Amino acid sequence: MQLAVRVVAAFLGLAALSVAQAATTVLTNFTLIDGTGRAPTPGSALIVENGRISWVGTQQSLKRPSGATVVDLAGKFVTPGLIDNHVHVGLVHDLTQDINFYSRELVEQQLRIYAAYGVTAVQVLGTDTDVIFGIRADQRKAPTDMARVYTSGQGLVFKGSYGGVAGLNKPVANVAEARQAVDEQVAKGVDFIKLWVDDEFGDLPSRMPADISKAIIDQAHKHGLRAIAHIFYLQNAKTLASQGVDGFAHSVRDLPVDRALLDDMKRHDIVQMAATLSREASFTYTKLPFLDDPFFNRSITPAALATLKSAERQQKLAAGKHFAQYPGVLDTALKNTRREIEAGVRYGVGSDSGPSGRFSGHFLHWEMELMVQAGLSPLQVLTAATSTNAKLIGAKDLGTIEPGKSATLLVLDADPVADIRNTRTIHAVYVAGKPVSTIWSVCTGRAANECKGGSTGGAHGER
Repeated sequence: MQLAVRVVAAFLGLAALSVAQAATTVLTNFTLIDGTGRAPTPGSALIVENGRISWVGTQQSLKRPSGATVVDLAGKFVTPGLIDNHVHVGLVHDLTQDINFYSRELVEQQLRIYAAYGVTAVQVLGTDTDVIFGIRADQRKAPTDMARVYTSGQGLVFKGSYGGVAGLNKPVANVAEARQAVDEQVAKGVDFIKLWVDDEFGDLPSRMPADISKAIIDQAHKHGLRAIAHIFYLQNAKTLASQGVDGFAHSVRDLPVDRALLDDMKRHDIVQMAATLSREASFTYTKLPFLDDPFFNRSITPAALATLKSAERQQKLAAGKHFAQYPGVLDTALKNTRREIEAGVRYGVGSDSGPSGRFSGHFLHWEMELMVQAGLSPLQVLTAATSTNAKLIGAKDLGTIEPGKSATLLVLDADPVADIRNTRTIHAVYVAGKPVSTIWSVCTGRAANECKGGSTGGAHGER
């Protein structure tokens, strides 16, 4: 009996070794952009074991594990997976927004689109139903083929004011209701608290009063959570900064940020979580400039594309009440981003994608391009979209390429440090060590052979 036990144990040991070897992948001959802000390192290699990076270094010092799968990435560039710290999911089907669309199936479909764009983690700001908590729980149990999600559940809106989604967010009218609403979200297990302070260009009668925003921020901190605020106006940003808010989900867009706010943000480490420049830029167009670009249109249905190109839609947008104001809003956001950078304010990257007309995954690449336009270098933007964002959303095993971190990686055909638009040259995406579909293998609403165009080459999808 003891001999039989030893034989079985030996067999199981060999089987475990075989599984471990099968789960080992070596990536070789690439230029490493590790997410820390260090200069790119040519001639790099790394070893992935069971979904995590076990070693990273030069090609010359690589010792290949026996039985490992080797992937030669000569001429490629490897970065950590990108992170978008301001998104919304599950609200839109094609271009129609309705909370009734929100389902596990739609959310996961959109999270896969994010991953296909190399955006391997997202933070959702205040517009999730409780369905999100089951998705998040399952993701934490085992890696999936989609972007990892962080959520604030239902964000807090002042009654009669701006924010949230009709039929989802329950407005609060006073301090007591605000505190109770925070407690309710905390009980659900949210990752942070979101609040809106805005009045939609003055179209709504009020903004969230200061006593209510202070109660929300204080209650979030009581539970050890961050409070992140949607803002538009300089004066509200100043008030929220004095109340201890942790981050701004948009730029100030009515006036230039002044020295008092910049000093307060630096003194209290209030983070410009997201400038959402792509959001503001999208509002300046009646017809988006990239509709014929396969990097964009592979991810949407032909019906949605036709609507985006239609004269009827263009006329409706041009006739919008605030359409003429949007170029000025974008210009102010760009200039305020530059001012914050020059002042040394800490910043992340977020697109506010997900609502109608603001597209999952694609908008983060546009956001990064606009941040370079605002004054950041490509390497600074990549660092913000990887390691900084990982810290901001609390993703401790993402954001950098180093031993112990998740092997969640973006492989590019061209150098994004030379040109930030090269983040679009997606060769492969790995989530926890496993390759997933890239945008070049996606063809939404059509047969695969009906989508044309793309980057050159590629191991994991049509190009």
